[in-house]
Amino acid sequence: MLITASRVLTGSGAYLEDGAVLVEGDSIAAVGRRAELADRVGAGGKHLAFPDATLLPGLIDAHVHLAFDGGDPVATLDESSDEQLLEDMRQRAEQLLSSGVTTVRDLGDRHGLALRLDEEISQGGTSGPRIVAAGTPATPPGGHCHFLGGEVSGVDQVRDLVRRNIAAGAGVIKAMVTGGGLTKDGPKSWQSQFSPDELQALVDEAHQAGVPVAAHAHGTDGITAAVEAGVDTIEHCTWMTADGFDLRQDVLKQIIDRDIAVCPAVSPHWEMLPRFFGEERAEAMFDLVRQMAEAGAKLIAGTDAGVQRAGFDGLVPALSFYAHLGLSNSRILDMATADAAGALGLGETTGRIAPRFRADLLVIDGDPLEDLSSLKKVRAVVAAGRLLEPGRAAEQQ
Repeated sequence: MLITASRVLTGSGAYLEDGAVLVEGDSIAAVGRRAELADRVGAGGKHLAFPDATLLPGLIDAHVHLAFDGGDPVATLDESSDEQLLEDMRQRAEQLLSSGVTTVRDLGDRHGLALRLDEEISQGGTSGPRIVAAGTPATPPGGHCHFLGGEVSGVDQVRDLVRRNIAAGAGVIKAMVTGGGLTKDGPKSWQSQFSPDELQALVDEAHQAGVPVAAHAHGTDGITAAVEAGVDTIEHCTWMTADGFDLRQDVLKQIIDRDIAVCPAVSPHWEMLPRFFGEERAEAMFDLVRQMAEAGAKLIAGTDAGVQRAGFDGLVPALSFYAHLGLSNSRILDMATADAAGALGLGETTGRIAPRFRADLLVIDGDPLEDLSSLKKVRAVVAAGRLLEPGRAAEQQ
């Protein structure tokens, strides 16, 4: 299959004009100008031409919960069987894909359902993005998201849960380092949940197996502990304390020096936050992300899809938050493609348009380097070489 477009995003802020991408199987075979690749389409091969469009890597949402419904996740989990949940998760996966997302990182589900769904998708039985799944997140008894079944106490239980998740196929280990708002009866968001020994054991066990660790951490103390333990990504990273916020510059420097990625997990409805938290508090939260970005922290895009008011088609609206902070469109696109792929351990296989990379591609109307909202104008989506959303105006040759 040959896909041609007016612009092909081949690097950070770099277009190949009048470009083409040759897809063979699930991979990109060649990238070049249309004239150079036109003759490489075999007899009966498909040629999709998108004049006045942009071809870019498929988007990556680095923080989703496919088992949650975007309304009252806890109640829905209580009321749903695993098979009902899995069917709902299939629909959410299709919704993600139709919005241009070809890879997601699922950071906590029940009974390994996201792993089952990823297997279905990889075998072609269900349409959806590739899923890097955490399985059951680790939390102490009664801790944040304890209802997902990952309650552990002590080093031995922590190590055992990590081993079980990895044996089931987890591509990331999730640690609930602090409390969170979703668990009404649990620790507060700024309160730490694990001892240093427990957290270190979790990281060591995961890293021995070559699996990265994602730390849910709102509180400044929890962020500090996660960095000291050597986690690979920090989710939310809101620098909360009991009476406000405290961004510790020494800890931020360690985050940057150790190349720890930060996923703020911004809601698609971020513009509503002043209504919920008040103008002053919301602006303080926004400014913390701005400070991290300006200091050089590696930010990656995620939406926390599945929690309250966060649907599964919200990555592009969430990206507008970073434009509001003053980040360039080029950097924002990197956050949702190459930088996110690297943070997920997929930097050598997806997130860029290059030969031998997985054929995860998105075709949109317009120029996202000029207008980020053009990402909403999806013409076609290709995931692992499968054309799933052909644009109505595509010229098949």
